[in-house]
Order: sequence, then structure tokens, then C-alpha cells
Amino acid sequence: MRGAYSTFYQRASNAFRDHPSLSKLLVICTISGGGLVAYSDVKPFGSVYADAAQPTIKKKKVVVLGTGWAGTSFLKNLKDPSFDVQVVSPSNYFAFTPLLPSVTCGTVEARSVVEPIRNIVKKKNFNVQFKEAECFKIDTTNRKVHCRSIQNTNIGGKEEFTVDYDYLIIAMGARANTFNTPGVVEHAHFLKEVEDAQRIRRSIIDCFERASLPSVSDEERKKILHFVVVGGGPTGVEFAAELHDFLHEDLIYLYPDLEKYISITLLEAGDHILNMFDKRITAFAEEKFQRDGIKVKTGSMVVKVSDKSITLKERSSGETKVLPFGMVVWSTGIGTRPVIMDFMKQIGQGNRRVMATDEWLRVDGVTNVYALGDCATINQRRVIEDIADIFGKADKNKTGKLNVEDFNEVINDIIERYPQVEIHLKSKKLKNFVQLLQSDLGDAAKQTTHLDIEKFKAALSEVDSKMKSLPPTAQVAAQQGEYLAQCFNRMKECDENPEGPIRFRDSGRHRFKPFRYKHLGQFAPLGGEQTAAQLPGDWVSIGHSTQWLWYSVYASKLVSWRTRCLVIGDWGRRFIFGRDSSRI
Repeated sequence: MRGAYSTFYQRASNAFRDHPSLSKLLVICTISGGGLVAYSDVKPFGSVYADAAQPTIKKKKVVVLGTGWAGTSFLKNLKDPSFDVQVVSPSNYFAFTPLLPSVTCGTVEARSVVEPIRNIVKKKNFNVQFKEAECFKIDTTNRKVHCRSIQNTNIGGKEEFTVDYDYLIIAMGARANTFNTPGVVEHAHFLKEVEDAQRIRRSIIDCFERASLPSVSDEERKKILHFVVVGGGPTGVEFAAELHDFLHEDLIYLYPDLEKYISITLLEAGDHILNMFDKRITAFAEEKFQRDGIKVKTGSMVVKVSDKSITLKERSSGETKVLPFGMVVWSTGIGTRPVIMDFMKQIGQGNRRVMATDEWLRVDGVTNVYALGDCATINQRRVIEDIADIFGKADKNKTGKLNVEDFNEVINDIIERYPQVEIHLKSKKLKNFVQLLQSDLGDAAKQTTHLDIEKFKAALSEVDSKMKSLPPTAQVAAQQGEYLAQCFNRMKECDENPEGPIRFRDSGRHRFKPFRYKHLGQFAPLGGEQTAAQLPGDWVSIGHSTQWLWYSVYASKLVSWRTRCLVIGDWGRRFIFGRDSSRI
């Protein structure tokens, strides 16, 4: 045996001497695991130490404030692993807010419309940390966000901490706008959050339970079962319709003696409800509510709310009336949150009602800060501000005059940079920019083949009047979040620099196109399994078939298959068993 081992050792030594490459092969037998690890000359010892000495690449910190439509859409579409993402929000879930009116009446359960934010980001290929807290201060100088936990600590207070950022995404949404009306905050219900919908549901049942007590008079029952909805927008109209169905399809069978005392009143300060919809939808909604017994009072402005009555002023007569109620829901638009108002003062936007961004969703006055969703509005640049640049871009020969056809080369850039131009073309039913010039200048443009800058200004004088602010809807916020995520996904390939605006005097094109909202239509559920829809192309659909379209669209837009199954199950349960009337 000893001779055999000596022979093997001698042969191995000769092999390593005759073949130097074999001497670079090291075999280590790990006694603890009994395994074999081989290292060849592919990676010598020197390279191992060299890799360890190389500095690690520091990831850019992206802080997202909010888990609403804008913030969640950004997180879902962000794919670049070079970012370290931290999310701060008082809600650890995303809520499908278009179904909140259904939650108020038990058509859909609250848990069916929410998805934990950690479920949404857990499959990302990069680190995403979530902190359940509220932001109370933004420090752009030191690039820090000051936060406060919503949970009480053992010492009785709420923990405060700061989060550093390289890029800040403000998607904190908005609060209900009370217009400083006395008593609204203290006595009215809002419909912005899931908790609001749950409180409304309990309040409805409480009204019926109070009205069913034997000691309550008939006059008092009328007051208790009078439900008032303030605001004739989509949310107010949908809630009034859901409430009517809940009362007349479910509760009257449980409280048959109270049916004659039930009443619903919808108050709107304008001339019509659903002002943002087509006139055909507005007329149908008002007629249907009248048939259903829902009182619609237009031209009525609320001036005061108490614990048992609401005071309103009628615009037509100037009279002041007092309406007693059992419950009032306030749905009159949105307002800016206090932390955003403080931030706006800090960055020089204190004279505005809403935080302003440019067309790339960058907050005006600060760097590396973006705002999207209901907390901000896009400050669209006017054409007249860049009229000289546009004219100079087309005037290649620098003659001061140009042929109308020369604008064909820059028309795509103009429409892309200034969406009001395309809106103006559509409003006048014109196909191109040349027709716009000819229609605005009349015979002068047709008789001459050249225009100077003054004639060009005259042709575009009405364009800027077509600018409109984007509506504060979930559709807008979701598209903004997706757009910004796509910009961040491409930011590395664009030299790590933020995207820049088009300047017509510059050569080449900018890296990212400005944000453009694409309207996909809007729905207005009117109760009784009837819905009105206004879709692109001015297509209007009203009736039972549109209700099934509403079901399919909303089911497809839910954030996960889990919520889709739950919501569809709730709809089926309601068809079979009716709405749940328990106070939980």
C-alpha cells in the first residue's frame, strides 16, 4: 500500500512538472461538508481580492409618499433595479376608490376593494421598504422627509423619523373640500377613504335602528330617515343611487313600518348634476332620480351644517332654508392637504391653490421632486410664450417670413409640446396646421404664400384659451404613475439626468415626451342596474347593457386577481342574498 501511494505521488509530481497549467488547479476537500470545491485559472487569487476591493455602486434612493392610484401605479410599473425604494403612507394598502359608494351600502365589502401594498411589491426584483406613517414635513434643502408613525409607542407618543431621498415622488392625494363651511367637518360624512365608507354604512343602519324605537314620534322619524347628499358630481350621484337601491331593495323589507318616512335629497350648487358629462346623460340622470323619488335641488349652496339640520341658500330666490336630516354626506370636490400647503409656501407656490408641476410632473421650483395625482396640477406652458422659438424653428433661412407649408416639419413637435393646439384643431374640425392658419387669417393667408410672425401670432391667439386642467380622477393619477415609472426605467440610459423640455431652438429631440393624458371614458351608475357611460368619440350609452359594461371594466381594472374574485363574488352574493344590513 505504501509503495502504491509513493508511485501515485511520484506520477502526480511528474504531471505537474511536465504540464505547468495543471499546477494552477487547487482542490480543497471541505471536511465539514465532505464536498469538493475546485478553483481553476479562470479566476486566480488576485482577482478575488480585486473584486472585494471594488466599491459597491450606491443605489439612488426613491421615496414615494402615498399608496393611492398614483403611487401604486408608479410602484407597479417601476422595473429598474438600480433604485432603492421606500414607501411612506398612513395606509398599508391600495384601495379601489371607484367602488367606495358600493361599500357604503354593503354591495361590496371593504376588504374586497383593498390590496396590501406589500403584496403588490413583493415580487419586485429590487428592494422596496414600506413604512406605515404620515409625512408632516418635506425638507428639500437637505433632501429629507420628516415622518410620524400612526402607531402609539410604549411611551405614549408617536415615533418620528426622517427618510433621505435622491428622488421624491409626492402622491399623497387630497382631502375633501369643505369651502370653510361651518359645521361640515364636525357633522358631515366624507367619502374619500375606506374608513369613510364603513362609517357611512354604520350610520345608515343607526338611523333605522333609532327610528324604529317606540318612543320616537312620526315627525322625528322623518328627520332621522332623511338622507342628504351634498354635491352633484359623479361620487355624490353614484352614492345617492346606491343608497336608494339599498333602502328600497333591502332595508324596507327589514323595517317595513319605516318605508313611508324614507327620503333622499341631493343638493347641487350648479344648474345641473353631472356637469362634466354629456347633456343627454345629465338629463337622463335628473329624470331617473325624479322617478325614483330622489329630490334634486340645483342652485342650492350650503352655508351651514349642524348636528341635526343643514342650512342652504337658493341662488334663484336668495331664500335661506333649513333641512333637518339624519345623515349628511359631503361630496363637493377636493382640497389641498396641510402638509402640501406648507410645502408649497416653502418652495414659493404659496399663492396657488394646488401644487404646480411642469409637463414632466416635476414640481416647479425644486429639483428631483415629482408630484402626481390629486395633490398637484400640470402647469401647461402657453404657446404664446414660445412663439418666437416656434417661428424661428420653421424659418430655416432666417428671412423673417416663411411659407405656410414650412410648418409641416415642426407641427408634430408643436402638438406634442402644446396639447391645446390639437384641441383647438379638433374644436374647429380642422385636419392640419395649415388649415388652422388659413381659417384664422381668412383670405389673407390664402392670397399670400408667406407669413410674418405677427400674422402667425394672430392665427394662434385662441389656442391657449383651450387649455384645461386635468380632472382629479383615478384615471389621471394611474396614467401619471405609469408615465413617471417609464421615465425612471429609462433614466439610466439617459445619462442619469432628469428629462428636459422641448426647446425649438435646440437641435435634436428631448429624451422623454411630456405627459399626455388619454381619456378612456367615464361611467355614472344611476341605480336600478342602469348606468350611463361617456366614451371616447362622444359615444354615449345609457341603460342596463351599460351596467354590464361597467361591471366588466371595473373588474378588469382591479389591482389583483384576489380582489377581482372577491368583488365578483360580492356582486353575485348581492344578486342572490341581497345586501348585508348588519352594523359591522
